[in-house]
Amino acid sequence: MTLSPRFTLTVGILATLCLAAIIHILVVLGIPHNVEHSAYDNIAGYGTDRQFNLLPDVRPGQEALPDLDPAMKHAACRFRLADGPVLFDASIPVSFWSIGLFNSAGEAVYSLNNRTAGAERLSMLVLTTEQLSILRENPPENLEDLIVIETGEISGFALLRAFVPHPSKAEEVDAALKAAECGTI
Repeated sequence: MTLSPRFTLTVGILATLCLAAIIHILVVLGIPHNVEHSAYDNIAGYGTDRQFNLLPDVRPGQEALPDLDPAMKHAACRFRLADGPVLFDASIPVSFWSIGLFNSAGEAVYSLNNRTAGAERLSMLVLTTEQLSILRENPPENLEDLIVIETGEISGFALLRAFVPHPSKAEEVDAALKAAECGTI
């Protein structure tokens, strides 16, 4: 039995397409495992954990993290909840600030700004379910003044952003971000 050249060509094309699809799927699924540095890893280069570290001003092609807004100043704080709950405290004298919590994979876990917080001061406590249970047994005096965020994520980072309304305010915003706290209760 002889196969027609048209049938052989069709089978060859289908086999090539199937092989290309399999290779494409494997490459796409393998990308996260082969990425050398995550945002969590990149932030480690800007200072010690459990303190806000000022990130450099945003310049095209030289961003500390992807998609940072050049009209804002940024500070980042890496943390591990295995070392205890994290208390974020800051007073930033601008019309808009926000804080985002990210897990170690760089996925947003929580976000808040001065307008949704209903306060000019940031006072937020991040902890695990187990730590919250312990905290409820012996709560601190200022617990009712804190925004309490319970998460299952063990490690991550916070990105504190502050709008710079005019270049003359840049140093004042830098000072406020450097003074922001990211520590224990």
